[in-house]
Amino acid sequence: MKVKKVAIVSLSSDVLGEDVVAHELAIGLKRLKIYGLKVEFMPNSLKGLDYIKKHPEKRAEDLLAAFSDDSIDMILCAIGGDDTYRLLPYLFEHDELKEVVRQKIFLGFSDTTKNHLMFNKVGLKTFYGQAFLTDVCELDQEMLPYSKSYFEELINTGTIKEIHPSDVWYEERSDFSKLAVGTPRVSHPNTGFELLRGVKQFTGEILGGCIESLYDFFDNSRYEDTVSLTQKYHLFPSLDEWRGKILLLESSEAKSTPEKYRKMVRALANYGIFDVVNGVLVGQPQDKVYYEEYKNILLEEIKNTDLPIVYNLNIGHNTPRCIIPFGIKAEVDMNQQVINFY
Repeated sequence: MKVKKVAIVSLSSDVLGEDVVAHELAIGLKRLKIYGLKVEFMPNSLKGLDYIKKHPEKRAEDLLAAFSDDSIDMILCAIGGDDTYRLLPYLFEHDELKEVVRQKIFLGFSDTTKNHLMFNKVGLKTFYGQAFLTDVCELDQEMLPYSKSYFEELINTGTIKEIHPSDVWYEERSDFSKLAVGTPRVSHPNTGFELLRGVKQFTGEILGGCIESLYDFFDNSRYEDTVSLTQKYHLFPSLDEWRGKILLLESSEAKSTPEKYRKMVRALANYGIFDVVNGVLVGQPQDKVYYEEYKNILLEEIKNTDLPIVYNLNIGHNTPRCIIPFGIKAEVDMNQQVINFY
């Protein structure tokens, strides 16, 4: 399936409608049109940070409208954010999402982890790893080549066949202003996927996302009603639903301290998830901060020593970013340094 029309949505509190990112938006829109894509910014997606934050029901309206519009092939998230869980009552109280959802490409990451779990509840296959502002609007002369190759595969074929490690990784930008337009990122050689433990080949459907977003299901530190609201709508899959899957974990731009990271991994361990999944895939930390510390914590806190753990994927908050399909069978092959999708 070749994508013809893309809808851009703001599902969390984010900056897409603010003047400070107008130059990035223009770059991204131009790139999408070069691909021959029709682009529709959903009605509330450009109304700015303050409005978006105050009106989760309007964000939900945009999402439902994008699914209801048969001319839209792909729903692309503006960026991550931090409060998309507030959409839950407007999508699930009266089965609003279930009634309109149909198989379309949905692409996002970070806080969008919770949206992926919403779609998982209603049987939708989704794609994790990139977003409009972070990838399509890259300030360099073009999208980062590794990220671009997966984005192009997705819009041209409707799927991702396999992912390999990137040859390089990039430092995150400190300057996103107009002055940074056209400037390259600082790059370093990448070392490929790293098998921390377990067998070299395993299979299962991948599900998961940003570990900080997943931790919200167990902890109210960011918002006092996160746990109660996500529990009310049974958003986090049960252990039976996790059984046989592959858990994807990547860490945010917050660069959580090792102490916080341990607490987050332990929350998942206490839930029992590492006793039922077939393997764990872990993204490279942004700027490789706490790279060795996170690795050691995973090995210490995951008590199931038979569980395969693959580290250093180019996914989520590190750059460049691949795209990982959720909801279809994946085969991890560390002998070949590849993850295949069927």
